[in-house]
Amino acid sequence: MQRPIYLDCHATTPVDERVLEAMLPYFRESFGNPASVGHFYGWEAEAAVKLARETIANSINATPEEIIFTSGATEANNLAIKGVAEAYHHKGRHMITVQTEHNAVLDPFAYLESLGFEVTYLPVQSDGLIDLQQFEAAIRPDTILVSVMAANNEIGVLQPITEIGQICRDRQILFHSDAAQAIGKIPLDVMTMHIDLLSLTAHKIYGAKGIGALYVRRRNPRVNLAPQLHGGGHERGMRSGTLYTPQIVGFAKAIEIAIASQVEEQKQALNLRQHLWQRLRELDYIILNGHPTQRLAGNLNVSFSNINGQALMLALQPIVAISSGSACTSAKTAPSHVLMALGHSKELAYASIRFGIGRFNTFDEIETVANHVVMTVRSLQHDTLN
Repeated sequence: MQRPIYLDCHATTPVDERVLEAMLPYFRESFGNPASVGHFYGWEAEAAVKLARETIANSINATPEEIIFTSGATEANNLAIKGVAEAYHHKGRHMITVQTEHNAVLDPFAYLESLGFEVTYLPVQSDGLIDLQQFEAAIRPDTILVSVMAANNEIGVLQPITEIGQICRDRQILFHSDAAQAIGKIPLDVMTMHIDLLSLTAHKIYGAKGIGALYVRRRNPRVNLAPQLHGGGHERGMRSGTLYTPQIVGFAKAIEIAIASQVEEQKQALNLRQHLWQRLRELDYIILNGHPTQRLAGNLNVSFSNINGQALMLALQPIVAISSGSACTSAKTAPSHVLMALGHSKELAYASIRFGIGRFNTFDEIETVANHVVMTVRSLQHDTLN
């Protein structure tokens, strides 16, 4: 059976051959534990991890010591949010985030609310962007953390991170950003953006699943975190556990490739997205979700009126692999909380598609998908209206 065309690159991406090649030696020949500092095998692994840490740090203008390896962005988000809450609760118990954040951010905040912390969930405008004046108004004397994602995983919207960071710096409030979708796709600079904590993951940029990192600022200000995993004091005491050398090496290689090809690759993704959107605009009753230009180059999220969302997804499955929302929540029956935050009805949120265009997609694939979507939607809308 022919496999569907893959257009779900916000959910995950295939491992790039160059990444796999970099990883393979560390599964067998160079299999040492980086913490085994008494012999050659440990030194070899330690050197590989050190080099990877430098590569990842350089990509965001950080220092190697500020990179803490985790199992992925979910763990990084939890470490940042819960770690700050536990370390700074004596300064305040109020935090700010956004209604359209990933559940890996929203759920830790909900957990902290159960412990007595107060969280302000900022609404977004109809284009998915926050109102900076509304954000400033939400800050209180006891606010200790702001968490705003750089690029939204569903609608691709790019929040004004630099402006948010400056506001936080002026108020001496720690600023965390979930950059799982942003790394390698847009320029990230923790210094100019005044970011104190930044969550990263490998599998959105053609690395392996199961490896991520948290940037933790060491100076101006030095950020303290309460560890969430105990048992060995690895990673500056912030995250215990044996480091997964193959994944770490692959993570660095994936970032290296993404940064080197960022301009060309994002230009290609934008051209494909614009062509797909041009074709889909042939349809009646179609809505673009999120800001038309301030979004990831490879993201297109649309909703269709007068259509059954479940019927649409079932009809498209044999041709194209896409999702109707976040891969982490799409198995649930509830509509996307991101689309609901934009003001959509449940029916419209259900009848939505997220296209995630990636490195290996071609013009012919986009044209095939566009033809099938247009034909399918027209058929379903005709059935609904008649």
